[in-house]
Amino acid sequence: MNSLIKNIEFSKVINLQNLISYQESQVISRTIAQIPSANITLFSLDKGEGISTHVTSGDAMVQILDGTAEITIGNDIFTVKAGETIIMPSDIPHGLEAPERFKMLLTVIKR
Repeated sequence: MNSLIKNIEFSKVINLQNLISYQESQVISRTIAQIPSANITLFSLDKGEGISTHVTSGDAMVQILDGTAEITIGNDIFTVKAGETIIMPSDIPHGLEAPERFKMLLTVIKR
């Protein structure tokens, strides 16, 4: 069977936070699915780390699983906490900073 989803157990209840750990001074990622039109990735960012401002060709949904993220979309800065979600629209510069360590699930959908 050639599954589209990887790096995660099937037919089992899972806490996504437990699938990725924090590492000092690092950004860690774990790809769950990647096809030309979609990408699902878990991330953990240690305090003080970030993902530099960039532009993507797809809409990106960030779901914060643990901690707090500071997310810049265009000229606006949003504080997003565990249990909250924000959409970063395609073709708009966006970036993430970790005022405290956080974990997130990133889902990108492309045209």
